[in-house]
Amino acid sequence: MLKKRYFVAGTDTDVGKTLVTCALLNSAKEAGLKTLALKPVAAGCEATEHGLRNDDALQLQAHMTLNLAYDQVNPVALTAPIAPHIAAAQEGRRLTADRLVGFCRGAMMQPADLTLVEGAGGWRVPLNEREYLSRVPVELGLPVILVVGMKLGCLSHALLTAEAIQRDGLALVGWVANQVDVNMAAYQENLDSLRQRLPAPCLGTIPRLPSACAKEASTYLELDALL
Repeated sequence: MLKKRYFVAGTDTDVGKTLVTCALLNSAKEAGLKTLALKPVAAGCEATEHGLRNDDALQLQAHMTLNLAYDQVNPVALTAPIAPHIAAAQEGRRLTADRLVGFCRGAMMQPADLTLVEGAGGWRVPLNEREYLSRVPVELGLPVILVVGMKLGCLSHALLTAEAIQRDGLALVGWVANQVDVNMAAYQENLDSLRQRLPAPCLGTIPRLPSACAKEASTYLELDALL
């Protein structure tokens, strides 16, 4: 099969990008595929004896099949759980798209059937005074999977994000509805509105799960459309 590479974006922070990424990795592993996952920049890391570690990146590392060092999975780790450019400034660092692209290209030399690069926050998260994280998938030429956090306000967030992705010249290959608000009013009507308006197929709808279990979440997703 051809090697498949995608960027996993979200309509906002805490919408389930990592859950969806790990669920796709789980499905690919069960299909016998070699998988690679990257989190180029992560804010909200904890100090450990091995250095700064981010829970999302650790989950990616645990669910992919290739054996990659943490620093390759998450090359830029920041302490404060805030916007990456602000967290970096607090540490006297400056983020650049070129550097993140270089890290990704180096790691993506590994032989994987499916590679997933997970973003941070939403599509237009700033990296510095001029650049946004969205430049990374643009430079890498990665088609995009959009994770929509199903909650009040998600329609505008999802449609604007899809417009921005296409305006940046990238293909939106699919989207996943992840129910982050179990009490969301008119859930089905909102889901139907997204199906009608988003210019890509829905790859699955994940209900609110008791725990963020990638294996369980994978049962709600359709991997074949990506492969």
